[in-house]
Amino acid sequence: MNPILETKNLTIKFGGHMAVNDVNLTIYEKQFKSIIGPNGAGKTTLFNLLSGQLSPTKGQIYLKGEDVTALSPAIRTRRGIGRSFQITNVFPNLTVIENIRIAVQSQMGIRYQMLKHFQKYLGIAEKAEQLLELVMLKNKANSFAKNLAHGEKRKLEIAMLLALETEILLLDEPTAGMSVEEVPAILDVIHTIKKQGKKTIILIEHKMDMILDLSDSVMVLFNGSLLAEGTPQEIMKNETVQSAYLGGLYDGSIA
Repeated sequence: MNPILETKNLTIKFGGHMAVNDVNLTIYEKQFKSIIGPNGAGKTTLFNLLSGQLSPTKGQIYLKGEDVTALSPAIRTRRGIGRSFQITNVFPNLTVIENIRIAVQSQMGIRYQMLKHFQKYLGIAEKAEQLLELVMLKNKANSFAKNLAHGEKRKLEIAMLLALETEILLLDEPTAGMSVEEVPAILDVIHTIKKQGKKTIILIEHKMDMILDLSDSVMVLFNGSLLAEGTPQEIMKNETVQSAYLGGLYDGSIA
């Protein structure tokens, strides 16, 4: 099986601080890989490198074997890498369905034309409705995005990423800032996407029960370096990980 995404000795320094240090990452097509580590471990910085928001000090990033290290975020998105952020990134003054339609139109290369109704474009409305249903926002279709609850905005952001038909989803703490009541809904959406088996998903998350439930593989970052990698069960039993990340308190049981 050929990797869909790889890094070779990926490194970035900010002054004297090594934020990501010689990370070699291999992601296979349709794999669900989670990245964990304490605050300041370099997880979001790694995502910024993969998506093109930052340029590495050294090292390479390969997408399907092609070196994309120098490509812009927009080009990487068109090539198949979609990124969510810890802060939601939607159009607040548009409705939910309008947000999704804009993403669908962007993927189709159709520019907005003020005098032409969106329904004149075959497939846009249908695709937007499908995505609306997938992320369980059908009852919010005509609500303005700014009026959504935080968890609903997260679901809308995921729908917009899916509308761009990205092959790889980089999900940066999708449950961050959510109330306990909101978390199950976003979990259901991610479960559905995984079950469809069409996407490669890379997740940064602190909720260990979520990591155990979703992940095929887990990598642990510590001080910018790759500390360990393996199945969720292997990672939970790894004494080095327990010491560095879990505080040595994990008892070896799987929730």
